[in-house]
Amino acid sequence: MLNLENVNIFYKELQAIWSVSLNVQKGEIVALIGPNGAGKTTLLRVISGLHRCASGKIDFLGRQIEKEAPEKIVEYGLSQVPEGGKIFTGMSVLENLELGAFVKRARKEKNQNLEWVYEIFPRLAERKSQQAGTLSGGERQMLAIGRALMSKPQLLMLDEPSFGLAPILVERMFETIEKINHEGLTIFLVEQNVQSSLELAHRAYLLENGRIVGEGKGKDLLTFESVRSSYLG
Repeated sequence: MLNLENVNIFYKELQAIWSVSLNVQKGEIVALIGPNGAGKTTLLRVISGLHRCASGKIDFLGRQIEKEAPEKIVEYGLSQVPEGGKIFTGMSVLENLELGAFVKRARKEKNQNLEWVYEIFPRLAERKSQQAGTLSGGERQMLAIGRALMSKPQLLMLDEPSFGLAPILVERMFETIEKINHEGLTIFLVEQNVQSSLELAHRAYLLENGRIVGEGKGKDLLTFESVRSSYLG
């Protein structure tokens, strides 16, 4: 579904990503783990079209997208939930969700998709008329994911979905990610909660200093000495 081949990324003179190759197959949850500053968010931004790679290929569903505009990439079926959600705080919950259905194919099924999002996140249905800026941290994250789901993505990229959440909400967030995947959505997950993300993921990649230094089945990476010592204490 998604294939990166020898992707290199620069910020001005500084190289952030070095010859990264990875892939995400249909129906998988694939995790990308690594320390802060490793380049995980940068990689997601390049896949989404928010930043350009200097070289390499990015293929999504048979299309090369490394030079495409972000709105075209969303139209193709790839949506990203950025770290912190980035909701529109001055708008209602419902208005935020409706904005997620701006792509042509999603507009046709907006009401049906809205019911699906409310099924996944009943709290959003309860708060639909409430201003988004008054929501709790957990509710804001639900809204950000729900808004992305409104675009009817085939691949959902999540950047630190558990960031800033209380432990009980983190557990629920991972349960929700698993539920969405079971309903047929492919997920590419960037997450600092290494234990939970590797237990959840079918496969995972370890990114350090802009380079892929390990890969394998999610639970297998839990046994890597470098992962255990650096991320699991």
